[in-house]
Amino acid sequence: MSRLGKVPVAVPKDVKVTVNGRTVEVEGKKGRLSLEMTLDVSAKVEASKVIVERKGGSKQAKAMHGTTRAHIANMVVGVSEGFEKILEVSGSGYNVKMQGKDVLVLTVGWTRPIEMKVPAGLTVECPSPAQVTVRGPDKRAVGQFGAEVRGCRPMEPYKLKGIKYRGEQIKKKAGKAAIGATK
Repeated sequence: MSRLGKVPVAVPKDVKVTVNGRTVEVEGKKGRLSLEMTLDVSAKVEASKVIVERKGGSKQAKAMHGTTRAHIANMVVGVSEGFEKILEVSGSGYNVKMQGKDVLVLTVGWTRPIEMKVPAGLTVECPSPAQVTVRGPDKRAVGQFGAEVRGCRPMEPYKLKGIKYRGEQIKKKAGKAAIGATK
C-alpha cells in the first residue's frame, strides 16, 4: 500500500498556499486554484511545505489522505509551471482551428463542423491544422477538455483516422479483406 499521503508537498518560493478551514488555496504566476477537502483530512502549512493529515483510521480517510495530497501537489505544480495536453488530428480533410479565443472548431468527418467552447482558465492553440494544444493550471480541467476534444472522433484502428494524444500508441488492425485473403 502506498503511503504518499505522509510525504509533505514542497512549495516553491513563487507559490503561496493558504489553508482556511477545509479550503486550500494555492496562488502562483499561472493562476489561482482552490480545493475543498473532505472531513476526513486536514492540511497545514509549515516552512514552505504542506502537510496533509487524516482524522481517523477508516478506509475512507486513508483513501482521501493520499488523494488530497496528490491534488494539492498538482495544484502547486499547476500554478507554477502549468499543464499541457497536445492532441493530433489525422485523416483526409480533418482539421482544427480557433474561432476567436474561446471557440475551437473541429472538422473531423461529420456533416457539420463541431464547435467547442473553451472553458474559463484554459488556453487552446492550434499551431497547425492537425494539432491542438490545451494549457492551463488545473490538471483536471486540462485533461477533461482534452478528453472531450478526443471524444469527438477517437482514432479508429483500421484506417488510423481521428484524434489522439501525442505519444498515444494506436495498434493498427487488419481489415476484413486482409483476413479473408489468408484462407
